[in-house]
Amino acid sequence: MKIFITGISTDVGKTITSAIVVEALEADYWKPVQAGDLDNSDSHKIKARISNSKTKIFENSYKLNTPASPHLAAEIDGITINLEEIREPNTENNLVIEGAGGIFVPLNEKNTIADLIQPDYKIIVVSRHYLGSINHTLLTIEAIQNRGFQVHGIIFSGSENKSTESLILNKTGIKCIGRIEEEPYFDQNVIKEYADLFRENLLKL
Repeated sequence: MKIFITGISTDVGKTITSAIVVEALEADYWKPVQAGDLDNSDSHKIKARISNSKTKIFENSYKLNTPASPHLAAEIDGITINLEEIREPNTENNLVIEGAGGIFVPLNEKNTIADLIQPDYKIIVVSRHYLGSINHTLLTIEAIQNRGFQVHGIIFSGSENKSTESLILNKTGIKCIGRIEEEPYFDQNVIKEYADLFRENLLKL
């Protein structure tokens, strides 16, 4: 199983979600494009938060120095991101692929994160409540569906908002895999607790 994790915006909890899904399935992890924080990248954060011994963390296809939109970060580095250079790693294990920012974050003048999605990917959307998040969530889901893909699940991150979550689930008909509370910290133990909670729903994708 290959799971693609995207968010409705930046800083909505994609990496924490990825760590939970990786731990739940003892899956491998791959972030195709990392922009900025190369000494403490999302791959580093995943490695620090999981406790299983099976997971393999694959190298980014692009490591960009500037914490910015990948197209701009690449331009600053004097390169252009080429989709043909982004090659999915070979593994017999389950694979979690983490996007960057939202679905239409640009990789270059032509391509966006959405262009990384393959037909065999199970897509999970991470939604976090803020003013405008309903619109962003519904737009993200509709954009994915308009490209001919299915959203297989939603994970809510942060403070609970029952009205917002209920509306999104009822309007889209998409299954909620679980919700991640506003925890004071996320260490290996906390990630493992969520992994145990989410595992059954994840295995049904």
